[in-house]
Parts: sequence; structure tokens; C-alpha cells
Amino acid sequence: MNDIIKTGVIGVGYLGRFHAQKYAAMEDVELVGVADTDPMRAQLVAEECTTQAFSDYRDLLPLVDALSIAVPTLFHHQIARECLQRSVDVLVEKPITTTLEEADDLIDLARRGQRILQVGHLERFNPAVLALQPQLTYPLFIEAHRLGVFKERGTDVDVVLDLMIHDIDIILSIVKADIETIVTAGAPVITPLTDIANARIIFTNGCTANITVSRISLESMRRMRIFQPGRYLSVDFGKKEVMTVRLKPGDEGSHPIPEIEKSSFPDQDALELELRDFIRCVRGRNRPAVAGEEGRRALDVALQVVTQINTHREKFKALLEEENSFNSSISSISG
Repeated sequence: MNDIIKTGVIGVGYLGRFHAQKYAAMEDVELVGVADTDPMRAQLVAEECTTQAFSDYRDLLPLVDALSIAVPTLFHHQIARECLQRSVDVLVEKPITTTLEEADDLIDLARRGQRILQVGHLERFNPAVLALQPQLTYPLFIEAHRLGVFKERGTDVDVVLDLMIHDIDIILSIVKADIETIVTAGAPVITPLTDIANARIIFTNGCTANITVSRISLESMRRMRIFQPGRYLSVDFGKKEVMTVRLKPGDEGSHPIPEIEKSSFPDQDALELELRDFIRCVRGRNRPAVAGEEGRRALDVALQVVTQINTHREKFKALLEEENSFNSSISSISG
């Protein structure tokens, strides 16, 4: 591998633009070009990052060693597949694909072609999450809240695949056990898809995770609390803060005394850490922390949550239609 890694970005909307900016600022990386179906947007970002604009991403592939894919999820499989087939290493934004079959195809292609396939689960590189890792022992209960105000961006998928999958991925990475049971609830409010959801995941080792997400809240919240023997951990993803509460033995006959420690990492950029990790993997041919397999596992659980919620919704609609039909019949008889 050359000293300079040649990169590109396919899809330079809200998130892809940041990818391009980060690559352009790296000393050991050359941003060869950006591609977007909107030529004006591609040109704007290209000028901003002093690189070349492409309206067809295929023209970019022969020129790069690696690239980011930040297009709508529906197109992840198609574009990532072409990149891997052309021997280009790929960082594809989450979720990895829309189906497990598509994910399996990309994982197989990457393995056979000895290509890097990294999935953009950005919160794994949140400095507060990285600081949390050495303190984890045996999580018993995890509670996560990821709430945001409504934005048009991201509504091509429901809130589970848009937001909850972040917390699913983190929880799967810290709980070393299989899933035993998933219980869900959710509803559409503004969009035709689920906008608010809850999942209670019970693992075979006894750990329980309760995850709540919403994209229709009045204010934002991105927090996770982890309870384990002798220690309580709290992560604020937005503020990049981690709080640890340990129990110290008290005086003889007294209750344990809590010892609180807080750490904050406001100056560290999760996206830059993620992209630098990707470049490190490309250069050293190392397996990413969030490889295709991890992206697939998070997608698998998220799709189970989505399926359960949709099944509940269909049952509710059937009951409502039955009740409306019954009421109409009564009204007809009464009339």
C-alpha cells in the first residue's frame, strides 16, 4: 500500500460532506474526488475540499484505494458491491444494507477479495464510549435513550434503523452473550414508518437492555446507563461525557460510600476517529472494530425489532377494522 491513501466519497449530502472534509484534512490521505447524483452538490463539496466532482460514482472507482458510501440505505448494497468487485476498500454508513441477504453478500465479497468492509456505526468511536470500555465487567442492566427532534433527513428508514441501531450495536459489543428474548413497542406518528419505539432485549447471561428511541421529541437526548456489580456507568453521547460511580466500603457497620468520577472529551471528533481507524485498517490490512459481521449482527437485531413492531401494528389495525365494521352493522340495524 502506498504511503498516501487515495480516497473518495459517494454521496455528499449532510453526512457525506463531513466525510469529504475529514479526508481532505488528513495529511496521509488524498481526497481524489466526490460523487453525487446532484451535480451541483457534488461540485459545491468538491470546491470546498479542493478536489474533483463526479456525477457517476463508477468513474471514481479506478482512481481510489478506499472510499466512504453515504447514500440512502436502499443503495448501499448495489454501490458497495461494485466497489468491492473493483478491489476498493469500503466504509459504508449504517445500516450496512436493507436485508441480511445483502449484508451476507457484501461480507462474502470482502472476504473473498481480501477487502476492508467497515460499517459506519459512529457511536463506537465516540470518545466517551471508548473511555467506557476498560471499565466494563459484567453488565446486568442497560438503559438507553436516544431522542431527537424531527428532521426530514433519515426518514427513508424507520426510527429503529435510523437511531436505535446505534444503541443495539453498542450493547451487542459489550454484552458477551446471545439474545434470548426481544419485546417491542412502537408507532408511526409523523411519517408512515415507525417514529417512536422501545425494545427490551434479554440476554442468555441474564443481562437486560431497555432501549427507547424517538425522532419526534421536543429536545434531544443521547444517553446510556450501565449497571454492573459494584459500579454504575453513565454515558452522554452528545456531551461526550462518561460518569462512573463506584461503591467503596464504608466504616464497619455502615453502607458503602459512592465515589463519583467524571471524564469529558469535548475536543475529540468521533467521525475523525472513525475515518482514521478506517484508513489505519486500509493501510495495515487490519480487521475493523466494526466490520461487516458486526454491522450484520446489529442489522439482524434491528430487523427483528422492526418486524415485531409491524406485526403488532397489523394486529391493531385488524382489531380496529373489526370494531368499525361491528359498529357500522349496529348502526345499520338501529337505523
